[in-house]
Amino acid sequence: MAPRKNKRNEAGRAIAQAILEQYQPQNAEEMQDALRDIFGPMFEAMLQGEMDGHLGYGANDHGPKSTTNRRNGYNSKTLKTTMGEVEIQAPRDRDGSFDPQIIPKRTTDVSGIEDKVLTMYAKGMSQRDIADTIEEIYGFKISHDMISTITDRVIETAQEWQNRPLRKFYTFVFVDCLYVNIRKEMETKSCAVYVILGYDVNGIKDILGIWIGDAEGKHYWMQIFDEIKARGVEDILFISMDGVSGLEEGAKSIFKDVVVQRCIVHLIRNSIKYIPSKDYKAFTSQLKKVYGAPSLKAAEAEFERFKQAWGQYPGAVDVWVRNWQHVERLFNYGSAVRKVMYTTNAIEAVNSSFRKVTKKGSFPSEDAVMKALYLRVTELYKKWKGRPVSNWAMVRNQLSMDEKMQKRILKYENF
Repeated sequence: MAPRKNKRNEAGRAIAQAILEQYQPQNAEEMQDALRDIFGPMFEAMLQGEMDGHLGYGANDHGPKSTTNRRNGYNSKTLKTTMGEVEIQAPRDRDGSFDPQIIPKRTTDVSGIEDKVLTMYAKGMSQRDIADTIEEIYGFKISHDMISTITDRVIETAQEWQNRPLRKFYTFVFVDCLYVNIRKEMETKSCAVYVILGYDVNGIKDILGIWIGDAEGKHYWMQIFDEIKARGVEDILFISMDGVSGLEEGAKSIFKDVVVQRCIVHLIRNSIKYIPSKDYKAFTSQLKKVYGAPSLKAAEAEFERFKQAWGQYPGAVDVWVRNWQHVERLFNYGSAVRKVMYTTNAIEAVNSSFRKVTKKGSFPSEDAVMKALYLRVTELYKKWKGRPVSNWAMVRNQLSMDEKMQKRILKYENF
């Protein structure tokens, strides 16, 4: 089946070609000047359209009129836009009843509305909610198509972010996968969204990327690890991941010195499937005494008590019995390092943030998913404010106690 033509893109290309032919810009600054010249006539044309609707006839209509109200010249107005200041001539009517919606009376700043729409979209608001909020606060209507157009402008930015160079070294990397519904070829499919959260040498959080695939599997993860290496990552101390078969071997084939740790979050998720919801809190509280114990000996004692207490749910206990070596491995490191490795807050906060937008329903395309999740990433960056994770100084000290790890850290100290 041949792809359908995007009429909006065709119109955009035609306009762009006309701008290039008329203005012949040679650099980005000249292109912005050209766009600023065009903004004025665009606003004026939209205002004229509103005036036509208000009066019930067009500017060049010489036929009989149903109203005595007439056009009455123009008011000069300077608008602040995203491209700078723009001078326009706003039409007025004779009896002063014209109340434009696109640029309300006494409004001179139209630069902020796009950012406000993007912020509301990033916080998980639907197009309907955004339109209702804009109308309630600012007093004019904004269409769903306009909201979509505004939010679509972040797609290119999201692609640039996704392909950006990464740091050469990360101390901790957490990998996870969630699922979203995407409408494809007249049906809705559940697609996997792969997410990687990293801590750099200074304990600063960064989301290395978001990838969309048909289903979670080691081959796709291998492609992702290959990609982040191509984007500049040379070494990782620890990777925390789910137990997808072959994934640990695959990660070590690309980052040969990495320590692969089975993600405690995933073990908890897998085990509570066998526990009644009323017992979740008690179950997870006792589990934390196991992986959060001060020593391996204490953890083994707590594990015995855990098995006795929850033996009536053998499926849940078996998850931890089969993966006990991953819990044991935690105790090769100091308590601060262990806490980073087993604490669920970091990756759970990312997932929770993403679910605020993915729970709204199915998406029309992968671009729509990427747009929504990238905007959530920008919200997370604002929240993190470039600060290191809690107790990072102690984490660094404990990592430095391992001579080989300290050597690797020092190699990338300034990267």
